Amino acid sequence: MEKDQHELYEYARRRLRQKKVLYFHFVLLVIGSLFMFVANVLLHYGEPKTWYIWAITVWIFIFILHFIKVYITDRFMNKDWEREQIERLMAKQKNRLEELRLKTEEDLK
Repeated sequence: MEKDQHELYEYARRRLRQKKVLYFHFVLLVIGSLFMFVANVLLHYGEPKTWYIWAITVWIFIFILHFIKVYITDRFMNKDWEREQIERLMAKQKNRLEELRLKTEEDLK
């Protein structure tokens, strides 16, 4: 396998794993929420009576953060984005060094 093909394969494998873990997190959220509801409402476990709503709300918030990481952040800030940023910063540094070199030459004249 060529290097480019291998990088594409690794990227696809990594994205697939991220999505798989996200789907597992969603299923766990649904099952856990159902369990907390049953424990609180049907089995009368815990006080106050609405503790499960707060627990589910926090869990949904965490799931939303996970979703954003997988589908938004990691999608756009991948290796290509990193390379572009590094090249842009290197070009900026190179330009700055060239400006300093020219200024130094002018000062020496």
